[in-house]
Amino acid sequence: MAEKNQDIAWDEQKIAVVAAKWNSFITDEMMEAAVEALQSKGVKETNIFQYRCPGSIELSLACKWCLEHLDSDGVVAIGAVIRGDTPHFDYVCDSVTRGITDLNMNSGKPVAFGVLTTDNVEQAAERANTEKGNKGAEAAIALCEMLELKHSIKSRSR
Repeated sequence: MAEKNQDIAWDEQKIAVVAAKWNSFITDEMMEAAVEALQSKGVKETNIFQYRCPGSIELSLACKWCLEHLDSDGVVAIGAVIRGDTPHFDYVCDSVTRGITDLNMNSGKPVAFGVLTTDNVEQAAERANTEKGNKGAEAAIALCEMLELKHSIKSRSR
């Protein structure tokens, strides 16, 4: 098991949080929890950039722009795709999953996947609930863990 590296200067990390406006009654709570999780880690409020894009399909491009133009160290992508009566759900889920995965691999910087894919509104609301484990906060924590891993690997290669 890799040793945990505590040497990251969290107050110097620049992190973007991008949330889809679609289903904002869910994504607002997730975005707020993600920002709180980053701040509790030590990321300065002035180094947390919050943006909104129309929907989950647009998340990948919005995250890419954050990596390119803000020179951010990582991005938390937040969305909520709730199944409806048409196959649109499947296309959106596939697109955002592929887009975020490709962005991780092509940029070499972590983009955390905080996109809910649920069968109904109740499931989405439960996963955005701060008392039961908000998935936005969990995505922010995953991003921090990836930055720690990257830092640990880079430190050993010197």
